[in-house]
Amino acid sequence: MFMGEYNHTIDAKGRLIIPSRFREQLGSEFVVTKGLDGCLFVYPNEEWARIEEKLKSVPLTAKDARRFSRFFFAGAASCELDRQGRILLPQGLREYAGLQKDIVLAGVLSRIEIWDRDRWQNVNTYEDMDEAAEYMAELGLGI
Repeated sequence: MFMGEYNHTIDAKGRLIIPSRFREQLGSEFVVTKGLDGCLFVYPNEEWARIEEKLKSVPLTAKDARRFSRFFFAGAASCELDRQGRILLPQGLREYAGLQKDIVLAGVLSRIEIWDRDRWQNVNTYEDMDEAAEYMAELGLGI
């Protein structure tokens, strides 16, 4: 399980240091793809394989499933850590997430999210957590 929030920067070549705690769980190679809400999702290869299997079982006639699969898989990239614990984020993924320089890496259960720091602060205001908590309770996930 991934958890925690880390502030980092992307260098001019698009390289990003992955925090050591995350590297331990990710391994040396993993998948980065377009995420929801304007961020990137990072998955260990084992988790990525589980997601692939789930989406393979969805019928091709399901239009929303086709759209989501295109969004999620077409932009995905396999990334490998270099000796300094960095990855090179593909330009298309950096553009999608609006990544400039200041970055937040957030551990969220089975994935890591990579955010532009300003976007992270704007999206994660936590002002509506009472509503979100009520929704989670309706799903049977109350804390």
